[in-house]
Amino acid sequence: MRKKICFVVAVSPTANSFLKNHISALSKYYDIYLAGNIKSVDEIPELKVQGLFQFDVQREIKIQKDIKALRQLYRYFKRMKFDAVHSVSPKAGLTTAIAARLAGIKHRTHIFTGQVWATRHGVMRSLLKTIDWVIAHLDNHILVDGQSQRQFLIKNGVVSESKSRVLGAGSISGVKTEAFSPSSEVRNQMRKELNLSSEKVVFSFSGRLNKEKGIYELFDAFNNIVHNHPEAFLLIFGWDENKLVDEISNYPSIIDGKNFHFYGFTPTPGIQLQACDVFLMPSYREGFGSSVIEASCLGIPVICSDAYGIMDAMEDGVTGLRCKVADTPSLQSAMETLLLNKELRQQLGSNGRKMVLEKFDGDVITAEWVKYYHQLLN
Repeated sequence: MRKKICFVVAVSPTANSFLKNHISALSKYYDIYLAGNIKSVDEIPELKVQGLFQFDVQREIKIQKDIKALRQLYRYFKRMKFDAVHSVSPKAGLTTAIAARLAGIKHRTHIFTGQVWATRHGVMRSLLKTIDWVIAHLDNHILVDGQSQRQFLIKNGVVSESKSRVLGAGSISGVKTEAFSPSSEVRNQMRKELNLSSEKVVFSFSGRLNKEKGIYELFDAFNNIVHNHPEAFLLIFGWDENKLVDEISNYPSIIDGKNFHFYGFTPTPGIQLQACDVFLMPSYREGFGSSVIEASCLGIPVICSDAYGIMDAMEDGVTGLRCKVADTPSLQSAMETLLLNKELRQQLGSNGRKMVLEKFDGDVITAEWVKYYHQLLN
């Protein structure tokens, strides 16, 4: 009989974004199931699973609902008798770790993809850190999606060196390289669509817009740069969850339509990002930095903060430049360096694409996951 693996997530986008290719490959050898706060298979149309279990796991801490979710998952695990379970995200991880331990499931894996508590303080930091500690001590297999993040967790006493590991070079899912293939035709089309002349040097950011992503430092740095360099342009993709774009008026040199454009969310970043010349990720914290390797795969040089996690997604001076966390002057300096040096931009971008194709091709990462489960279950 084929062995059974159950992946557990809090919400469907986690499965769709990070697990689709892994599940597809693993389903050739094992029966794959998915559990989460997912109401129907319509939310996961491309995932090849034997069964979907919906339970009331919440991303936020809600005691009564969390207890209900734990009971639901325990009963499901007890009934299904999985050979292995694998959780992604803190709340799914905590619920899975407890339920699987109580249900007697032999192989319990969690993958750490970033720590919310890294930039928190006081009671909330302690609580969130304790959740990760409990997960790491109840599960018997711990994966981390980057070496610098793993060292951070070890240093903070959350995971042990002997019990944790990184698959391949890191990243939970790598890059679907065919979707991030540079094309001069696509670049010209996107720049025409966005009314960007060939003289413009376009800096871009992609992700959630909030303070922890370094957005204020980005605005400060660009405001200073564009005052003296009218050829600079800032293009932002993502979710403006805190209405930060409305604060552009506080930066007098940044003018919407002239040197700035907020594009919003794009489901096809491999196309829209090609309009850009430099990718920015001045984040305070990152588990890995998937958008960084996506930009690198397009041959775009990157500027990243020195936060742990992002360190694994770029090589300073090779695929991009590094700035300090929450430090406008160092970010501005790196931006000005690449603004004024087209040859360096091209060199770093070319190196970045080579690095991604060698280390972070999605098929390579998926092969590591298949290898991991073959070793675990056979």
